[in-house]
Amino acid sequence: QVQLIESGGGLVQAGGSLRLSCAASGGTFSTSTIGWFRQAPGKEREFVGAIRVSLGTTLYGDSVKGRFTISRDNAKSTVFLQMNSLKPEDTAVYYCALGRYRGYWYEVRDGTAFDSWGQGTQVTVSS
Repeated sequence: QVQLIESGGGLVQAGGSLRLSCAASGGTFSTSTIGWFRQAPGKEREFVGAIRVSLGTTLYGDSVKGRFTISRDNAKSTVFLQMNSLKPEDTAVYYCALGRYRGYWYEVRDGTAFDSWGQGTQVTVSS
């Protein structure tokens, strides 16, 4: 059974940085795609970004492109989300998810490529 544990959330001032981690266990990490999503109160879930672990290929949502970076440590089965130049509108619960890239990036963006989800970690950006 796949287990995903996010960590690294917290409170930061606007313009600051945070690095989230997503540690995976129980699955085939090396052939997976790991996605990051976020959800703010009263809003729909939003795609943040994703990485195809085997190739290191990344995809980002428009609102975070150029500010956020996804990387992975295969030896530790962990994916990182480096968030720079944070804005108050980045405040949300951030979730990581594990799935498989089946040739369609839209499935990654809309979340249907993922079948295992973490519990989430809160990120709060103060103005």
